[in-house]
Amino acid sequence: MKIRILLFASLILPSLLLGADERPCMVFTGQDTRLIRENLGKYPMFDSVFVQAKSQVERALAVPMDVPLPKDAGGYTHERHKQNYTEMYLAGLLYSVTGEERYAVFVREMLRKYAALYPTLGEHPARAGESAGRLFWQSLNETVWLMHASQAYDFIYNWLKPADRELFEKNIFRPMTEFFTVDRVSEHDRIHNHGTWMVAAVGMAGYAMRDQDLVDKALYGTKKDSSAGFLKQVEQLFSPDGFYTEGLYYFRYAIMPFILFAQAIENNQPGLKIFEYRDQIFRKAVYTGLQLTNMNGDFFPINDAMKEKNYRSPEVILALAIIYQRYGQDPALLSIAKQQGSVALLGAGVSVAKALTIEKKPPLFPYRSMEFTDGERGDEGGFAVLRSGSQDDQLVVGLKYTGHGLSHGHYDKLSILAYDAGHEILQDYGAARFMNVESKFGGRYLPETKAFAMQSIAHNTVVVDEKSHYDEKISISEKQHGDRQYFHAENPDFQVTSATCTTAYPGVAMQRTMAMIRDEKNSKPVVLDLFRVVSDREHQYDLPFYYVGQFLYSSVPYTAYDKKRTTVGSANGYQYLWKEAEGKPSGPVKFSWLNGSRYYTVTASSDTGIEVVFARIGATDPNFNLRPEGAVILRNRTRSAVFASVIEPHGLWDGNKEISRDAYGGVASVAVSASTAEGTVVQVLWKDGRVWTVLVSNQDSAPAKRHSIQSGARNYEWTGDAAIVKY
Repeated sequence: MKIRILLFASLILPSLLLGADERPCMVFTGQDTRLIRENLGKYPMFDSVFVQAKSQVERALAVPMDVPLPKDAGGYTHERHKQNYTEMYLAGLLYSVTGEERYAVFVREMLRKYAALYPTLGEHPARAGESAGRLFWQSLNETVWLMHASQAYDFIYNWLKPADRELFEKNIFRPMTEFFTVDRVSEHDRIHNHGTWMVAAVGMAGYAMRDQDLVDKALYGTKKDSSAGFLKQVEQLFSPDGFYTEGLYYFRYAIMPFILFAQAIENNQPGLKIFEYRDQIFRKAVYTGLQLTNMNGDFFPINDAMKEKNYRSPEVILALAIIYQRYGQDPALLSIAKQQGSVALLGAGVSVAKALTIEKKPPLFPYRSMEFTDGERGDEGGFAVLRSGSQDDQLVVGLKYTGHGLSHGHYDKLSILAYDAGHEILQDYGAARFMNVESKFGGRYLPETKAFAMQSIAHNTVVVDEKSHYDEKISISEKQHGDRQYFHAENPDFQVTSATCTTAYPGVAMQRTMAMIRDEKNSKPVVLDLFRVVSDREHQYDLPFYYVGQFLYSSVPYTAYDKKRTTVGSANGYQYLWKEAEGKPSGPVKFSWLNGSRYYTVTASSDTGIEVVFARIGATDPNFNLRPEGAVILRNRTRSAVFASVIEPHGLWDGNKEISRDAYGGVASVAVSASTAEGTVVQVLWKDGRVWTVLVSNQDSAPAKRHSIQSGARNYEWTGDAAIVKY
């Protein structure tokens, strides 16, 4: 009897979804249709998006339809199939809103062409790697096509004749979902953004066809045992804070299938309460993603990242609208929406546009100093951000001590990046890729991504003996992470963060502590950067600073290699760096550059002697794939060392008015007074006679603990993780 009941339940389960005849039934529902119809002409931002969509479809209607045989990985056929799924989706939406049959006819005719083409396709001729698609060179792009095509099908489902439905499901949707769940099962059940897109696409096709079996495979994995699938993706790819483990570039990309499929789940199976899952993890993810942007909206480019992407990307616009509507319409999100300059073409987009019409000056999004954990349980390192200043002129530094970040991760631990007044001033290179530029390796990731961009020397962190962290072995790196020491941002005049990594190199322990210090005598805050390395044998330690802007001067006497150059090294990314000059300082190291209207100077020292290498990216690069950007490398050969550096924004430059002020900065020197397992003491001397003594703990966080360090005749004492004394 139990078996018969279960079988009966499985047969009636689809009717527990939205009504079988209620269409559209996924991301876009009848409620969206009514909301848009009732509000067209009322809210300019939404009207603009609607008109753009209509214009795009009208242009498509005016020319012959083209569904070409797939040939390339980033050229015409690739882009044509992308354009086709966009036009199908928009035409279906317009049919739903306007009721004009010509839009439905367009979708039907497009699907008929794909129904004729898809069964004839084998693996894509421009395939690369094990995840080849049929319509596209990789299955990832094919999942995006299916997600859009499923929604287009859903829009016109009730208008179609049964024979067309049967044709489309038989020739497109079922063979494509079978391709994903059988031929590409390892990708479907993979915890990765590719897997996220695939399970979301399969689930959307399942809802469109009212196939609960496909939906369950999407939710719980192909075995339907919860070992994989969408819910597993939600559990493992986000930390409890909402930090996305692959990095911000892939957060931007993956948030679209996460949010769209969640919307479809909520509209079809509200009992799952997907938007409450993991303590509202989707809300947390969007807020965290926004916090991890520069003031102009650029995502911090850790791991594989292309710097062109920011929070104005369509995926983020869509996610913001749904999060705004689902979680209480937080007015702070409106300031981001205003900067985005667009809204989602959904009922949620109407809500945002309406609020922006009423709220002319929404409250600013609350950017603040924060730390974010990484890993499913939040115990795999993290990322710390210190901020100071108004939102239009803010100094921002980030410290990375995350896990590896799956296949798109880079090996660097304890690397930093910095922005000021919207400009990147110390950069993370990101990835070597020209998205969809066919002349650059077909638009795929360039070989230099692995050979240079992933290597530790490409980041602002210490490299030991010219080898990348974890010897660039992902099998080791993906099991490791940095560790939080402490984070304090309650005092805006003295914010500090510290993290360690003891696994990047055998026998070498690393700790980086950063303090953002504000003083009324300085026009801008400064950043004190302390990088401590400890070993029981001698190593070469390299600490690069990849500055962004025009190099101005250095205090280091150097020999310039302006006639003939060699590379800085021969492997592990060093072969991609030209050695432009090198020198040995006789005092504090200073180097300065200009970016925008402000000067920047790094003043550095060490508790042992250092050398300085002036380098530039671009060696061993005959195809000019890499950006020819500069770096200054501080080099030390010793057992243990502390690199102490002050990053100082200063002055003003206005080329139009020919004004230059305070071009040389105010820091005279920085020196390590003492450093032990207990703590490190550093003195910063200013040209005007000021002296700062900064004292930081090198141990686990203990805010109430008293520390004491003896250095010669001097004893340094302080309470807590960090302290500063100014005189």
